[in-house]
Amino acid sequence: MAVTESKAGGTSGEARAAHEGILRRQSARESSARTYARALPIVPVRARGLTIEGADGRRYLDCLSGAGTLALGHNHPVVLEAIRRVLDSGAPLSVLDLATPVKDAFVTELFRTLPPGLADRSRVQFCGPAGTDAVEAALKLVRTATGRTGILAFTGAYHGMTAGALAASGGAPDVQVARLPYPQDYRCPFGVGGPHGAELAARWTESLLDDPKSGVPLPAGMILEPVQGEGGVIPAPDDWLRRMRRLTADRSIPLIADEIQTGVGRTGAFWAVDHSGVTPDVMVLSKAIGGSLPLAVIVYRDDLDVWQPGAHAGTFRGNQLAMAAGTATLAYVRENALAERAAALGTRMLTRLAELTHAFPCVGDVRGRGLMIGVELVNPDADHTASHPAPLAGDIGGAGVVADVGDGRMGDLSGTAARPEPARTPYPAAPELAAAVQRECLQRGLIVELGGRHASVVRLLPPLTISDEQATAVLDRLTDAVAAAARHHEPHGPQQQRQPCPAQHAG
Repeated sequence: MAVTESKAGGTSGEARAAHEGILRRQSARESSARTYARALPIVPVRARGLTIEGADGRRYLDCLSGAGTLALGHNHPVVLEAIRRVLDSGAPLSVLDLATPVKDAFVTELFRTLPPGLADRSRVQFCGPAGTDAVEAALKLVRTATGRTGILAFTGAYHGMTAGALAASGGAPDVQVARLPYPQDYRCPFGVGGPHGAELAARWTESLLDDPKSGVPLPAGMILEPVQGEGGVIPAPDDWLRRMRRLTADRSIPLIADEIQTGVGRTGAFWAVDHSGVTPDVMVLSKAIGGSLPLAVIVYRDDLDVWQPGAHAGTFRGNQLAMAAGTATLAYVRENALAERAAALGTRMLTRLAELTHAFPCVGDVRGRGLMIGVELVNPDADHTASHPAPLAGDIGGAGVVADVGDGRMGDLSGTAARPEPARTPYPAAPELAAAVQRECLQRGLIVELGGRHASVVRLLPPLTISDEQATAVLDRLTDAVAAAARHHEPHGPQQQRQPCPAQHAG
């Protein structure tokens, strides 16, 4: 049965009945749009750090972390103390956009962490409580500042659930959003991957902007994630990101970095753009900046600050408890070098997880940055020759992807003129197998999220405070879950023999 930790004395019948009753009432009363609750039928009642305890007494290692919100894990002492201080002080808890000592301390700490070149000349706008509100504010800001309307966004993006954010994410039609290829190795849209795939993606963008017949007028801004999270944990190559910065700067297009999930040390740098040394014009921030409570802001260059009073507002933008918790979190991450810790531990975890690609044919790829990690599940029994484009021939990806370099903006992103390596042809995504792995993880007391284009990527977002011992436990449980799912899962593709996806060895 389950290999979960439990309270001494086991799970009582009363606890189990209460647990099941709550889940039953949730199913009867809540919207069909609920998501996490369907895949994770647990009822959290207590939590600390990495651990959650359910109403039924079972304990879980939480590598979902509120979709990346909990940089310090559940109920970290510095966060609780910061909240208690505000509660005990008698200060107002919601103040719209009025100035308060709590807000002043938050902004001071936030500006202390910003990328060089932005902190000294930036403005901050407090938005509604969710990241999608900040995305809407960022889009509105650049449209107001430039007088233009169009937005450049990327395939695989996720920026939120409101109308403008959904359009930028590809989840709703919007003629004002032009979709661009986001570079990735495993499923490169050009069939080459690596620096050459990134070069082709960059050239595509450059051509779209400079071709007067492209049908895309000069946009108001470009929005991108330095690591695509919901898109499948795909880190942007640093050289490609620097290229996007140059081509937007050269054309006076504001660059918006969506750091909602990647920020506050998650990827091994305080902000994910720090890896490439890029300074965006606008940063969209939420999740971890509120220290587990709702908070969302945009930080942007002061010369973009041309909108009128009231141009963007929100009733709950003055959440004092979130600002206090956020200040404590930002300071703790900075003072304790947790970003550097995430980089080192993430590298070790990725190295061990990479062994799964050799142990199990159904593990197609392992990737990530810092403590933002993805394991893609595939169907190795399917015919995969049509699931991925072959490398393009000729100047766009056949022999040596090298462009003119006279203006300093074009060139091989790898820094060499070498011919591209032969492309890997990935197997088709296996969302049913990924869901099976998630279920097996839950049975073993491990909470993980699914993501990716086809919901076939098992995602790990542990708190930055995770210990080495806890990281080992997470990897052991995940490995065991993959082995169990691989043994029992039967693929259902049209050309398959319905054989289980066997593990070559259990690792």
